[in-house]
Amino acid sequence: MPSFIRIQDIADILIMTFLAYQLYSWFRKTRAMQVLIGLGVVTMIYFITRFLGLYMTSWILQELGTVLIVLIIVVFQSEIRQALYRFSLLRHLFGSQRGQQQTSFQVIVETLFDLAEKRIGAILVFQRGESLADLMLNGVQLDCAISAQILETIFTDSTPLHDGAALIKDGRIAVASCHLPLSANPNLPQFYGTRHRAALGLSERTDSVVAVVSEERGEVSLAVAGELRRIACREELVAALEGLINPPSEVPRLTIKERLKSNLLPKTAILLLVTIFWALITTRQGQIATVTAPVSFHGVPDELVLVKSSPEEVDVQLKSLSSLVTEPAKLDIGADVDLSEIREGQSTIRIKSSDFKLPSGMEIVNVSPSAIKVVAEKKLRKTVPVRVTLKGRLPPGLAGYVAVSDPAKVEIEGPAGQVERIDGIGTEDIDAAHLVSGREYLKNLLPPQRRVIVMREDPVTVKLVSRRAGRKRLRSY
Repeated sequence: MPSFIRIQDIADILIMTFLAYQLYSWFRKTRAMQVLIGLGVVTMIYFITRFLGLYMTSWILQELGTVLIVLIIVVFQSEIRQALYRFSLLRHLFGSQRGQQQTSFQVIVETLFDLAEKRIGAILVFQRGESLADLMLNGVQLDCAISAQILETIFTDSTPLHDGAALIKDGRIAVASCHLPLSANPNLPQFYGTRHRAALGLSERTDSVVAVVSEERGEVSLAVAGELRRIACREELVAALEGLINPPSEVPRLTIKERLKSNLLPKTAILLLVTIFWALITTRQGQIATVTAPVSFHGVPDELVLVKSSPEEVDVQLKSLSSLVTEPAKLDIGADVDLSEIREGQSTIRIKSSDFKLPSGMEIVNVSPSAIKVVAEKKLRKTVPVRVTLKGRLPPGLAGYVAVSDPAKVEIEGPAGQVERIDGIGTEDIDAAHLVSGREYLKNLLPPQRRVIVMREDPVTVKLVSRRAGRKRLRSY
């Protein structure tokens, strides 16, 4: 295996090939397939123009692609819902299950051939595993037992329910007079009318089985998986319905080799296309750029305080693995280092790739320096007095007063070496000339050191008291 191809790349190609083949299998005979092919061509042109440096064309195609995606979601919302339903791994647990429908196919078949002999058109839908609620529209709920009289009444001309399809679900006639989506297959013979195109349209989008009676030719046909075949006799139709609606409990499973060999041509073509797209997407693989990343920390033990760290930034070499990710030089990244293992004093911490949060398609080649030094001290909490900081002198009439704070003491916390040297904490500057006796002033406390914090968020209350009361407060410290 070439060194530039990783195991992840092979898995990436195979997963996308599987998904693309599933989409192809579901939509290959619908109008959605034509749109998917057109989108694939436009996407390939976009990557080619971007690779060749045709900036204006690639920019226009990129902006146009955003609009097209919105239009596709709106126009093909029914097909998208059906595809998501098929992708769901839980639909067999919570969705409709394909069970044994206790249906008398003989009665249904006799009725359909009788209608064909009378040249009365009919379209009868048999629901299997997938829900048809989003595709069979404007129906009339019946939920009645199956009988020849009811079926003939539904499809006989001039009756209210004859114009549309009837649904057989769980061995009962569930709905009648439903409208079905028409097939967009341009290769259908001209003599196929609306009934046949509706039968094909529903079978292309779901796993349902649709029986259709032609009033022009008096024929009975069966539509399954986008294929329409004429049924020659009653026995053939009974056998077909038994095999499709109530299949044998033990179905032979294909081996992995047989699955891989089936439909080999489209699978190979899709694999080739996915590989080409992968090559276009990874054209910038191996490009390396250096960015400067700031260093932050978390996980410092509760009993310690981080005092110093060096350096505060590191140079990171980034390797781009895809042309779809942002260029390394434009990334805003940082290192968030875990300090939960540090001890008191100086520690050396190695910077790991996991300390960075990078977008998918980007990896770290080198970090310089590869380690940082941090200094931590024990955390100390201490109670200190609050000192009111006056700027200027009090007015002459207030010479016998002093400014005090409430509370008179607060707690501070920080590195032990700094906290031990602090014997008080001051307030914001107060213009003494504007102080008035009896009035209270709110002032914030100023931390005395960078890493020392005051264990009080609210401001203190400053007011003027007599010097005698002030001396009493000082003696209480």
